[in-house]
Amino acid sequence: MEAPKTSDIIIIAGNSHPELANLIAKRLGVSIGQCAIYHRSNRETMFQIGDSVRGKDIFIIQTGTKDVNNNIMEMLIMAYALKTSSANSIVGVIPYLPYSKQCKMRKRGAVVTKLVAQMMVKSGMNHIITMDLHQKEIQGFFDCPVDNLRASPFLLQYVQESIPDYRNAVIVARNPGSAKKATSYAERLRLGIAVIHGEQKESDADEVDGRYSPPTVPRSRTMDAGVGVPIHIAKEKPPINVVGDVGGRIAIMVDDMIDDVQSFVAAAEVLKERGAYKIYALATHGLLSSDAPRLIEDSPIDEVVVTNTIPHELQKMQCHKIKTVDISILLAEAIRRIHNKESMSYLFRNVTLED
Repeated sequence: MEAPKTSDIIIIAGNSHPELANLIAKRLGVSIGQCAIYHRSNRETMFQIGDSVRGKDIFIIQTGTKDVNNNIMEMLIMAYALKTSSANSIVGVIPYLPYSKQCKMRKRGAVVTKLVAQMMVKSGMNHIITMDLHQKEIQGFFDCPVDNLRASPFLLQYVQESIPDYRNAVIVARNPGSAKKATSYAERLRLGIAVIHGEQKESDADEVDGRYSPPTVPRSRTMDAGVGVPIHIAKEKPPINVVGDVGGRIAIMVDDMIDDVQSFVAAAEVLKERGAYKIYALATHGLLSSDAPRLIEDSPIDEVVVTNTIPHELQKMQCHKIKTVDISILLAEAIRRIHNKESMSYLFRNVTLED
């Protein structure tokens, strides 16, 4: 039997990132499917399909942006409309998964990523393509296959081709939590690593909400003996420090996302004080919220390099330090392979369990 051709691929694009959808469609040599998604005067989302999708394999391209709740509702409505129109399969191409940072229980909060994942599956999606999830374990929230692609090969190529004298660089983990990612980059570039410890940030465990109030002491022999629930000792943030030598070196900070850049700016100032003569920040997802462009422009950071998983053209107009790496070829190849029922392992070559 002849394998399906790329001309059989039907791509439906939401409103979140039309530029990326056009790039992917161009690389596949197809046009974006006829559809309309818009908001009525009462802000309800409307979706209309222009062509028949009965028995077809559909790929929905929608990413998370600062208008995150509209992005999610558009995606769910599109998937459900395609499902009820008898589409054969619906694959969600979601380069940046919305709410992916809320993947752990925080006090009396909720694991919102789990909720979003379940809604996607219920709406009709039976396969997800995404990039650099905040935590790899998020894949387990979905009751369907998830391909978590990596942007690191593109960022590594940028380092090798666009950073002069990158051999004199050191990969910097902005906090101990990102040390594993920094180690992966350092091993591939054969460079050293440094870790910033003692970053000043509010800890969720330090909030006073009554959870650590002493329990009522019941009248029993056990409690009378003085045995009770130990009180949590309050955390004391250590002074900020850099573990590793960055003096006279190029410092390259790596992370999965750049949103609120204040922590990056604070880390860059410390690295500058320790003698780093050039500072780069690399990340897959560039949300760059609020006044991030101004903060970057006024900071010691020389370049912020992000991929185009999230639109940030407006931010680039406000700050000349922001550079973009195009990853549309990776998403296009993933779509082609899934459509043709080919192995995806080629896209994960040289990726280890520690990445």
